[in-house]
Amino acid sequence: MLRVHFTADDLARVRVAAAPDPLWEIANSFQTLISGEAPLLFGQWRKMVLPRLGRAHVLLAALLPPRGYSPDFLTPDLRGSFDLAGAVDTVLATPRTRLRGDLTRLAASTHRRHPLPPVTRALAEGEPAALRRLGTALHAHHHSALAPFWPRLRAHVDADRALRSRDVLDGGTDGLLAGFRPVLRWQPPVLEADYPVHREVHLGGRGLLLQPSFFCLRRPVTLADDTLVPVLVYPIQHTLGWAGEAVGTEGGAPLGALIGRTRAAILEDVVVGRTTGELAVRFGVSGAAVSQHTAILRGAGLLVSVRRGRNVLHTITPTGLALLDGARVVD
Repeated sequence: MLRVHFTADDLARVRVAAAPDPLWEIANSFQTLISGEAPLLFGQWRKMVLPRLGRAHVLLAALLPPRGYSPDFLTPDLRGSFDLAGAVDTVLATPRTRLRGDLTRLAASTHRRHPLPPVTRALAEGEPAALRRLGTALHAHHHSALAPFWPRLRAHVDADRALRSRDVLDGGTDGLLAGFRPVLRWQPPVLEADYPVHREVHLGGRGLLLQPSFFCLRRPVTLADDTLVPVLVYPIQHTLGWAGEAVGTEGGAPLGALIGRTRAAILEDVVVGRTTGELAVRFGVSGAAVSQHTAILRGAGLLVSVRRGRNVLHTITPTGLALLDGARVVD
């Protein structure tokens, strides 16, 4: 079990990341790829990605086992910047003492079945060639496994963020933390979660960054070193078949003529996130009619729907925003 202990200062410093972290998504997606878990959700994605893997995955397989410890230096604090090139550069600038410490811990992990390959010893010494190889591997995996799906991934993370924003508006930080059930369980002043090992994390006034992750599965992930900036990576909700959803809609006509006036109005309204019930009231139609319209928009890749209890929250995707922007230019 994981237990995160908060003080009053920590509660004032809780924040939710504004976007998916490219390094956490690289790490989580690689582990998801090789684990074979969640075949209904990620099976189609695996079929698309596995044929694209090259030699770079050999190094990542050594550094990112599907279970047990993974080096903290692969997911450093990016200080709010989510640029891939800058993120990889931050990894490659890791001090040698951190490289040695993390890789020594990895080699001693009880989940390892085989010794680490020789390249990891060079990496632990900070040898330039080994660091370049790591940088190439990180970029290669992102290019093959994440970049083709990034707009869809970002849309799902944005939908999750809309949920969290509502929780904050309705209940403050207490409402935010309580809203993560069942993955996280808020029992003030402790946040609990199922975890492969027992961990007691005392934030000590440093606050906590809650990082949504598309490829995080079932339970949260945190750094092994308690002295690093506290971060808790949590799994967002998903839509089955996400990898095969449409990624765009062509057309130069006004949006209402293209998709219908009601759907166009719904699409513009869900920029801020709306539930099915809210849309029904705002447009004077039944909930069933709203569900039909949102299903068509969702199938076209223009919005994402996330269930929360008895409500379903709809938020626009980057493709939907691009369509709206194009329609405004035409109008």
